[in-house]
Amino acid sequence: MTKVTNYGLIGCGMMGQEHLRNIALLPGARVAAIFEPDAEMAMQAQALAPEAQLCSSVVELMATEGLDCLLIASPNFRHLEQMEEIARLNPLPLLVEKPLFTDPAETARLAAFRDSYPAPVWVAMEYRYMPPIAAFLKEAQATTGGIRMLTIREHRFPFLHKVGGWNRFNRYTGGTFVEKCCHFFDLMRLTLGDEPVRVMASGSQAVNHQDENYEGVAPDVLDNGYVIVDFARGGRAMLELCMFAEGARWQEEVTAVGPQARIEALVPGPGRFWPEHLGAPPVPQLIVSPRAPKGPEMREIPVDPALLEAGDHNGSTFYQHARFLELVRGQRGRPEVTLEDGWAAVAMGIAAQMSIREGRAVSMEETGLMPARLRAA
Repeated sequence: MTKVTNYGLIGCGMMGQEHLRNIALLPGARVAAIFEPDAEMAMQAQALAPEAQLCSSVVELMATEGLDCLLIASPNFRHLEQMEEIARLNPLPLLVEKPLFTDPAETARLAAFRDSYPAPVWVAMEYRYMPPIAAFLKEAQATTGGIRMLTIREHRFPFLHKVGGWNRFNRYTGGTFVEKCCHFFDLMRLTLGDEPVRVMASGSQAVNHQDENYEGVAPDVLDNGYVIVDFARGGRAMLELCMFAEGARWQEEVTAVGPQARIEALVPGPGRFWPEHLGAPPVPQLIVSPRAPKGPEMREIPVDPALLEAGDHNGSTFYQHARFLELVRGQRGRPEVTLEDGWAAVAMGIAAQMSIREGRAVSMEETGLMPARLRAA
């Protein structure tokens, strides 16, 4: 009989609960212990994982017998401090939600953690594992004949409400282009197989959260913007973000173009937000448009309905966990999304925030934020 893999879960808000639902779908895996300080969120988590022990602290969670791995899904600004606490108590294989960190001043601590942590660390970048994006990643370079231009568009709903409104403030999130968009900067590096050298961005808070107030303080997160990234070998990528466009058919559109063809992945938003009167939600698509002979070829990339029901990320959370479990069980040699991948995505987001704030292009070298091993020559 296969041994059950026991998770310890830190943070069970909206994303933590999505992890709970997906872990429940994995054969031979269960959540054994949960630390969630908010009483309402803890109650909701207990309903999803009734066998899990509710703990009052990270220390109590780490003392739980038989844990095999850990998952951090707490608010962004808690990630690094909780990683450091785990390192002191019992360093187990760790899956940590994005963004890995939020403050440029934290990179020295992050490097110290990386250099001393003895177990594997996997950074949760769910967008890599959305079936249409995974198909795009598999085919993009060969189909295009070598990508020259990469465009990512996300037109979506505003930030949802989270406990205490922490996701309304740059000081807790790192800023919208860290909190939300590190996913897309990760996809840029992965798709192009290259490192960023320069970032130019423009953005604002144009529509959302302007009538909100939290203990006398107004939210300061951005709700729209453009980011252009130049890469070391000459490729370019652009991100277009709009967080007041939930009426769109597609939430994410990822397009790569090269000398031979264009390829695009079209991804709908969460099915729970699709209006019932419009019928069934859209099915993700992958479209290849060769230059010769002309003629776009479209294929649908359906996602298992059970996985759509389990979360808002087109089944990607399940596929990510399946791979992470292979790592925990010794069936995979290293994380697919390394600590340095997560670090680089945050560095690009911080550079974008800096570019918007200062009104100029920012070189990655001047920020000093990229991990040394990944710095472009």
